[in-house]
Amino acid sequence: MENNLKNLTIGAFARAAGVNVETIRFYQRKGLLPEPDKPYGSIRRYGGPDVVRVKFVKSAQRLGFSLDEVMELLKLEDGAHCDDVREQAERKLADVRIKLADLRRIEQVLAELVERCCAATGQVRCPLIDALRDSSEVPSVQRPASSLIDALRDSSEVPSVQRPASSLIDALRDSSA
Repeated sequence: MENNLKNLTIGAFARAAGVNVETIRFYQRKGLLPEPDKPYGSIRRYGGPDVVRVKFVKSAQRLGFSLDEVMELLKLEDGAHCDDVREQAERKLADVRIKLADLRRIEQVLAELVERCCAATGQVRCPLIDALRDSSEVPSVQRPASSLIDALRDSSEVPSVQRPASSLIDALRDSSA
């Protein structure tokens, strides 16, 4: 298969990486993907390492990393910075856990509001609409950035990553789904 990933046009490259051409161009503008030289009178060509890099970016995005964070991971990809990769993954994991807690609060409030709607009978106003009008019944899910930063500074709140840092990079590189 590696032989099939040489000398690709941008369209063939995009298909091999499972993205569209505009994604390739966007990644090039963002600096996530180098733009190959364009020989005089010809078109740019891409290869297997370019396909692997795009799949790495997409895998990292599926784990919730922003493109800026992916850029940092790519800088650390050489394997010599395992501690830095682990720390970045720990920060992402802490952020995900905060978002999950927020989603659980949302789920609880929505379940209560749906239950109120089901229990309402006759000519009454919709309890869910009333609750949305009264903002005190709807929980705030946005955490101030300072609380996240404080949580990251307090090592007791930063969860540990079970997977060694080097295997995080390997998993992102190897993931094709």
